[in-house]
Amino acid sequence: MSSAYLLVSHGSRDRRPEIAMQQLAKLVHNKLPENHNNSEHLVGIATLEMSPQPLHEQIQEFAKRAFGDCKLSQNENCLKIVPLFLLPGVHVMTDIPAEVALAQQATGQDITIELQPHLGSHPNLEKLLAKQIAAIKAEAWILLAHGSRRPGSKETVEAMAASLPAVAAYWSGPPSLESQVKELVAAGYREIAILPYFLFAGGITDAIAASIEELKLQFSAVNFQLAQPLGASAELAELIWDLTDR
Repeated sequence: MSSAYLLVSHGSRDRRPEIAMQQLAKLVHNKLPENHNNSEHLVGIATLEMSPQPLHEQIQEFAKRAFGDCKLSQNENCLKIVPLFLLPGVHVMTDIPAEVALAQQATGQDITIELQPHLGSHPNLEKLLAKQIAAIKAEAWILLAHGSRRPGSKETVEAMAASLPAVAAYWSGPPSLESQVKELVAAGYREIAILPYFLFAGGITDAIAASIEELKLQFSAVNFQLAQPLGASAELAELIWDLTDR
């Protein structure tokens, strides 16, 4: 069987996530078995939003690049889609499966398109976050996720926060970063670190940094620290590669 891999992210007007996605695709490409390494078209990137093309068209185009004229190929061709999303929100549970179904309809039976589990479901993701926490000295931690309007999607974050240990906060819903900071300060904490539960630096992480500057003015006796988002790393590529086989 001939396999290709498409990493799907949300998409952003900011250039930084796209650059990080390209770096991550290269790191995942390095994981390919040696007999595949000569093909540069077997690992690609696509976005659900902020692209001139809808995702199903991006999937179709990537499949053509990866497999060429499948009708001439004797191999069974399989395209694996890996959603690089941290929460099981509407995008992961509804939008991406619908786009994958449209792409499968259009490509026909020459290519099998398989939707893999989303990145946030990997059990070892917590280890990457714990590694970031170990690098910064603080009395209390806040795990700050984007949040989702889909019921039940917060449970992943709550469980992750409890095991780190940290308290959970959300950028787009309650409890907010500010409300969690107020509670920790009231409980007597004076060294608070914030871990953004985001893939890459971008507009939202910039906004988080700006809001922390405001919190420093509001709570001048508290020492705040901001950790980095996950970022493109060999460890993250390892988790993604593992998901392609699930």
